[in-house]
Amino acid sequence: MTLLSHPTGEHDSRPFGGRADRNLGMELVRATEAAAIRAAPWIGRGEKNLADGAAVDGMRQFLNTVNFDGTVVIGEGEKDAAPMLFNGERVGTGDGPACDIAVDPIDGTSLTAAGRQNAISVIAVSDRGSMYDPSAVFYMDKIVTGPEGAGVIDLNRPVGENIRALAAAKGVRVDDLQIAVLDRPRHVDLIAAIRATGASTRLLLDGDVAGGINAARSDSRIDMCIGVGGTPEGIITACAVKALGGVIQGRLRPRDDAERQKAIDAGHDLDRVLTGDDLVAGDNTYFVATGVTDGALVAGVRRENGVIRTESLILRSLSGTQRRVTADHLEAKWLDSEAGA
Repeated sequence: MTLLSHPTGEHDSRPFGGRADRNLGMELVRATEAAAIRAAPWIGRGEKNLADGAAVDGMRQFLNTVNFDGTVVIGEGEKDAAPMLFNGERVGTGDGPACDIAVDPIDGTSLTAAGRQNAISVIAVSDRGSMYDPSAVFYMDKIVTGPEGAGVIDLNRPVGENIRALAAAKGVRVDDLQIAVLDRPRHVDLIAAIRATGASTRLLLDGDVAGGINAARSDSRIDMCIGVGGTPEGIITACAVKALGGVIQGRLRPRDDAERQKAIDAGHDLDRVLTGDDLVAGDNTYFVATGVTDGALVAGVRRENGVIRTESLILRSLSGTQRRVTADHLEAKWLDSEAGA
């Protein structure tokens, strides 16, 4: 571990170092680029499992070149069901900082298979032991906003109250707000309640990670993302929201009595509203996403004149930086060696 000197003469012994240290996200982006490029030939072909398998292969190959000691906390499933990037797998060279890592080689496999927008390849990283364990309950209620929502929104309040409070905090009219919600039967009443306030809805076919991040971004038209989605996706989103200065709250939502009992046995309080710090402790997270298909967050993979172009978003909470990386990969070299960058 390298100790960085401050002007005071003090040292910074945090695992990722101080503000002037290496940006791990700039290395991790090669893995999301590889996953997106490998998945691209399957866009619109109706084969979501083949698209996901190709993305997993590409991501894993590049993760193992990164100088860190990563443990997959959120992956493709248990070892027997997911031969690559399974929960508990060790990735990286083993040198460097010890980290928790969450991977979603394609957030939006159905979107990819159908050729729809907003599919992305995602990696989130934080200090070892800092990510919430999502294994007890698969779904959670979530609400995400930008920084204006701090001290304003409350997952325990009706959605209408939250929308009106957020509009007041932002100094806009309620009917100026756009609220992102997954388009699912379980959200019929929620969607009706949102529209009853005068706010408009942005219905997401899939991919609530991108929806949450867009809600936290200052330059997005989405003001809030709300509804029931995956607990793993909530933790990944929390890593990004921290870097954006936004707000995220969640509450576990068991699917049945068996899952409810499993959560209680694991010591979870099912009435508790989880904050961003509960979902990922500390202020030392990275979030990296590369577009598979075009979307509001990043552009998708493009092939033209022998060049493969990717667009990625790299967020780091410690420094509060947001980077967009557009990379042109010579297709011939990619196909020959898959060395990516």
